[in-house]
Amino acid sequence: MNKKKIYRKVAKEYGVSVQEVKQEMQAALDYSYRNTPDDGVTGAWQNKVPRKGEAPTPDELLRYACGELAVSDKKTR
Repeated sequence: MNKKKIYRKVAKEYGVSVQEVKQEMQAALDYSYRNTPDDGVTGAWQNKVPRKGEAPTPDELLRYACGELAVSDKKTR
């Protein structure tokens, strides 16, 4: 499934616009990357997500997540 379809599906399910979905995702990402627990684990997982800024954009996160799912799917076949 491509990113546009994911955004549209989430927007439709929650009765909001695609723009609102992206804005809320960005707000959650910004918060989580600014408030990372000092456990060493969370930051390590966050650093796996390729990004240009301090926090990933929703597109960057979805690109990473879809890629991980594709790899995982290949391993289970």
